[in-house]
Amino acid sequence: MRTLSLLLHWRLLLGVVIVSSILSPFTLGLYVNAATNTRRFTEADKVPTQKVAVVFGAGIRPDNTPTPMLADRVSAAVDLYKLGRVQKLLMTGDNSRVDYNEVMVMQNYAIAQGVPVEDITLDHAGFSTYESCYRAKEVFGVKEAILVTQNFHLPRAVYTCRQLGIESTGLGTPDWGSYSKKTVSFYTFREQVSTLKALWEVHITRPSPTFLGRFEGIK
Repeated sequence: MRTLSLLLHWRLLLGVVIVSSILSPFTLGLYVNAATNTRRFTEADKVPTQKVAVVFGAGIRPDNTPTPMLADRVSAAVDLYKLGRVQKLLMTGDNSRVDYNEVMVMQNYAIAQGVPVEDITLDHAGFSTYESCYRAKEVFGVKEAILVTQNFHLPRAVYTCRQLGIESTGLGTPDWGSYSKKTVSFYTFREQVSTLKALWEVHITRPSPTFLGRFEGIK
């Protein structure tokens, strides 16, 4: 009887651990969403004016053109620029290899839509949302910004940048209805895990970025 009782006890404990593991990312995701709710917008003309828009990378194709998600982010930032909501664009992304220059593709895409090159600054070492926010403040001197990314990513981006000292609002580009359900479902699920990592980084470990470098400022 005691053996059966112990078995039931451990099964119950295991069940609690499993349920907690599942609910924890979801619960923390709700917290981050709630904490940034009033700072996220879906229409460019509703976003409060700031000097700089920070545009997060989202991958490029082998022919050096932006992925659909990246194209949407850059186009949204261009809209902010043309509306006079921002004066400068900070493109932050991955240029870890000579043959992979995400931010140059972003710059070229913005220039093709009418943004002068002198109003675009490139962060070649924005390898993650955390590193992009960290470098935006410490390398480029950004204290206030509009963050531009897809809606599923925006809560984490705004939360991370704010915790790292940037007074941030965000413009979210459409996701559901713009891409396949499979794609958005994948990124939405991944965001739960990424949010846990972000909370760990901003509240506990505060790691330095892969590359910090000298102060550059926004040109």
